[in-house]
Amino acid sequence: MMRRWTAACCLLLSTALCSAEATTRGVRLEVDKEKFQLKALTGDRELFVYNYADTWELPHFFPLNTPSGKNLLVQKTEPYPHHRSFWVSDTVERDGVKGDIYNAYYSGVKTSPKQHKPPFNTRSRHESFSDISQSSAGKTISYEEKLVWETSATETAYPLLNELRVVKVHELEDGNYLLDFAFTLVADYGDVRFISDAVHYSWPYLRINSQFSGEGGGTITSDTGTTGQKATNLLSHRWIDYSNTVDGETEGVAMFQITDGEPRKWLTREYGTFGPRRPDLQSGKPFTLSEGESLKQRVGIYVHRGDVESGQVAEVYKRYTAGEFDK
Repeated sequence: MMRRWTAACCLLLSTALCSAEATTRGVRLEVDKEKFQLKALTGDRELFVYNYADTWELPHFFPLNTPSGKNLLVQKTEPYPHHRSFWVSDTVERDGVKGDIYNAYYSGVKTSPKQHKPPFNTRSRHESFSDISQSSAGKTISYEEKLVWETSATETAYPLLNELRVVKVHELEDGNYLLDFAFTLVADYGDVRFISDAVHYSWPYLRINSQFSGEGGGTITSDTGTTGQKATNLLSHRWIDYSNTVDGETEGVAMFQITDGEPRKWLTREYGTFGPRRPDLQSGKPFTLSEGESLKQRVGIYVHRGDVESGQVAEVYKRYTAGEFDK
């Protein structure tokens, strides 16, 4: 259960992060309050950075680094400048007020036909961190976060729903690591209607950079062994892997889906975007989340050496879904 979100929790988190940095040799978290960033590190190696400043319309992870230190993602790109590296978003409305969180970038101040800057009238806003914990062996660390989806379509910021996250980082063998990412959207302010199509919502999405993308020579592989966008896009999978050889090192990232028995289709793109869909009844057609109800998703982001075979993607997926890393 998520804890209450208070200023005291934020102070406790900050203190705990400093303590974790000082005492553990394993994976740890650091918060830079001036840059509004949370970093995950092991030793002196940076695994990823979570960016939550108001200068961004969407909190997001960037960079996401391979075991050899190469960044897998792109933070802003053309022709889709609203893609934000590793992010969660959708288009919703409450009491007739629309919040296009997916395209929130375009709610900023327009500086050219396709370029915008803050402030953003529509956004997902980080509110607080809380509840940091660490395994005794230092191989796992976790935190919780609250965000608010809101729009300024009215005179004041208009909250649409709350997003609660539980994030766990597992340090694995050979420099590999697993980011266990769970989020819950809660209709705390009234009924929320989801109005996105089957493609334009991130549940979540990763946006792979040109070095690792299919267009850059990388390979999209599904759990059934199919490869490439044509053989994987909008079909049901348990996981998708994206791998490539860059500067002589073969590395990649897989996204795992923990299902509830409902098949999940995936969007895949050779230019670098991929991520799971919701069950068909909640994807590509409007549906309503009644006040007090919630909608959940959980994925594993496995960053690994090697390709889909040598990186043991299928084996790590089995360990993840069996709950081995939660013990």
